[in-house]
Amino acid sequence: MFVEKTDSTNTLMREMIAKGEWPKNEHFLRAGFQTAGRGQTGNKWESEEGKNILCSFLLPPIDEEPFYYTVAVSVAVYQVLENVLENETRMWLEKSDVPFLANLIDISRSKVPDLKIKWPNDIYYKDQKIAGILIEGGLTGSKMDYAIAGIGVNVNQTRWRSAPNAISIKSAAHSISSYEGEFDIEALMKGLDEKIQQVFKISPRVVWDRYIDVLYRIKGGPWPFVERTVDMAPTMNAPKGTKGTFKAWIIEVRPNGELVLQDEQGEQRFYHFKQIRYVV
Repeated sequence: MFVEKTDSTNTLMREMIAKGEWPKNEHFLRAGFQTAGRGQTGNKWESEEGKNILCSFLLPPIDEEPFYYTVAVSVAVYQVLENVLENETRMWLEKSDVPFLANLIDISRSKVPDLKIKWPNDIYYKDQKIAGILIEGGLTGSKMDYAIAGIGVNVNQTRWRSAPNAISIKSAAHSISSYEGEFDIEALMKGLDEKIQQVFKISPRVVWDRYIDVLYRIKGGPWPFVERTVDMAPTMNAPKGTKGTFKAWIIEVRPNGELVLQDEQGEQRFYHFKQIRYVV
């Protein structure tokens, strides 16, 4: 389903479900423009009209912990972006002076090494945000009986007023292959719909393994983090030089979504959403 404009696709979908107006054969709601797009931890989602993917998906019931919705949708969005940027990488290699290098892209499991899933549910290209996800549950009485994934993917936008850490598919593709054109949002949306339907039909262990394999800063380190306090702005990133910064390695992400770090003193630290910020 497509609407030209709404405040938030998540909000509109929830209202339609509550009123019994959501069509049973529809998987998603997409908008050309959102007047009040939302992200994690109270962040707003900035987007130029008609330039990006702004959508919400109604997700199927699962037997896993609720955080698995975040894992599965993150992997689906990641795979769509990976396919697009892999094509750009391959085209660049095929135009190079040593075209046989194009075959090397199939050797690595991670086809686009600079593309990562940043805990809990952002997609990063290098150190910039290319997509974000917001999972919300729907309640009937006291029972959560459905989940909605709000997804924002920066596609053709190249300038932001209030999101200096953002990047789009177009900008990332240009950095790889000097591509100057625009990407087909309808085609990307079709691919996203297919991936989300697929990811909930395969083994959760396989999906979890993929999530961890491409997790931002899962390798290397130690990396700088800062614990959040209630008076800090609602963001998952912190500026360099933030007071209270410590360095740590990512040890694991638990099934409930908890991030486990090990600091330079060997102590393990445990964090849920909003409790820790990356220094990027």
